[in-house]
Amino acid sequence: MNDLVDLVLSQWERECPHLDISPMGVLSRVFRFHAFAARDVGQAFKRHNLHQGEFDVLATLYRSGAPHAMNPQKLVAALLLTSGAMTNRLDRLEQAGLLARTPNPEDRRGVIVALTPEGLRVIKLVLKDYLRELETLLQPLSAAERRQMAGLLKKLLIPHDRETPGGIAA
Repeated sequence: MNDLVDLVLSQWERECPHLDISPMGVLSRVFRFHAFAARDVGQAFKRHNLHQGEFDVLATLYRSGAPHAMNPQKLVAALLLTSGAMTNRLDRLEQAGLLARTPNPEDRRGVIVALTPEGLRVIKLVLKDYLRELETLLQPLSAAERRQMAGLLKKLLIPHDRETPGGIAA
């Protein structure tokens, strides 16, 4: 069975038979899958009136463990955002009642950002929907194929993680 990338590759092969287009076979499919995944996962966030970035903040606080709190600088580092972008996300989430900012007892000039009880409830619900969407996206693969794909993608990412620990930065 062919996919759209097969059609594109056949066109490139016809027009440029002297070029090695094999990287397109892999990365075009990665790019297309990312677009579908972003669309489908975005629907899970939309059902809870969240955006990807807001989910990322709530999820980072949640996975940090009880008391589900961090200072904003650690959140900025964990999510690779500018402080301005983080402030905007925190403002929106605080207005929605999903997190609270309180004075940092260890630094009078700083604050601590923590999930509210409502924020904890919402992130647990969103996480279930998020995982359900991911499961649906990966449904065609067996458990062994998923492990293999995860390992291969990890192999591709490790050199980049060494170059830029923590994520993508320019």
